[in-house]
Amino acid sequence: MATLPPILTASLPEPIGSWLAIVALGAFHGLNPGMGWLFALSRGLQQQSGRVVWISLLPIAAGHAAAIGAVVLLVFAGLQFFSLQRIQWLTAALLLAFGAYKLRNYYRHPRWVGMKVGYGALFLWSFLMASAHGAGLMLVPALLGVAAVHDAGHAHHAGMAMSSGGSLAVAVVVHTAAMLLVMGIVAWIVYRKVGLAVLRKQWINFDLIWAIALLVAGAIALAMALAH
Repeated sequence: MATLPPILTASLPEPIGSWLAIVALGAFHGLNPGMGWLFALSRGLQQQSGRVVWISLLPIAAGHAAAIGAVVLLVFAGLQFFSLQRIQWLTAALLLAFGAYKLRNYYRHPRWVGMKVGYGALFLWSFLMASAHGAGLMLVPALLGVAAVHDAGHAHHAGMAMSSGGSLAVAVVVHTAAMLLVMGIVAWIVYRKVGLAVLRKQWINFDLIWAIALLVAGAIALAMALAH
């Protein structure tokens, strides 16, 4: 009996949806003035230099990346000891709880530094703000989607672990690049065309939007856990 020739199949190395979410969240974080572009804009206006705006964004993006990277390390470490589904359940619980807390206290915004700060302080401020706002936690469902292809019961294998860790590191770079691009565009437009004065008249409550986004991310993580 003649045998059928093998059918070649192609599969994407990582789920496209997770990568799109990583980019989209980077853009969303970049839009939020609480993540740093307002600081960069203020420094540029104070020194009357567009160059200062762009330079100030770099330590802000680095601090944000460090906060996201810390979460990635936790996720990567967790995959070595726990199943993907267990981490998804834990992530969903944390996101929903933190989102509910932020929704209840969205009008409270942490303040510990004035607008006149150095680059080192910008890095630290960005790291603390991203951590306090749960920026990394919000990203976990997408990170788990990227890591899922490497799991499937093989997280103990050294090669699979390294591959998963490499993908998560790339995810941090992609996310930060998207955030930096959007921050730069927004800060530059406001610097060149608008200025800070209009922000006092037409302010968007990003803290409320952030709280809702955390709840949405928690619902996504919950759906991923139920579908696993």
